Amino acid sequence: MRAESVGRGFVVLPGLHAVCRLPAGTPVPGWAAGNFVSITSTADELSVMCPADRVPGEIKAERDWRVLKVVGPFPFSTVGVIASFASPLAVAQISLLAVATFETDYLLVKADTLERTITVLTSAGHRQML
Repeated sequence: MRAESVGRGFVVLPGLHAVCRLPAGTPVPGWAAGNFVSITSTADELSVMCPADRVPGEIKAERDWRVLKVVGPFPFSTVGVIASFASPLAVAQISLLAVATFETDYLLVKADTLERTITVLTSAGHRQML
């Protein structure tokens, strides 16, 4: 199933989020909790995405991200979901981070680009769900 020609719904999650970098091998911190949390552990780092207000000040973090949840679920065989969002945003010079879960995809955009992001995505055929 191809997704490029199918507009998808998306929901803007409440609040600001942060993308944090901790040293490799660090246990998942207790502050990594909230309405959207993503943990990635590699040989190079522990990356934590979570609500910005949960992150201690001394943690290395890029803050002020907003999270868009792509309304799912959809089969793993669906092609082009991220591309259908990323392509129009790239044309508009809006940077994004993408995170996939078993059920759906999430996009992170900087807070100061949120309104423009919504405009670009709805113009591309996607629907903001409230």
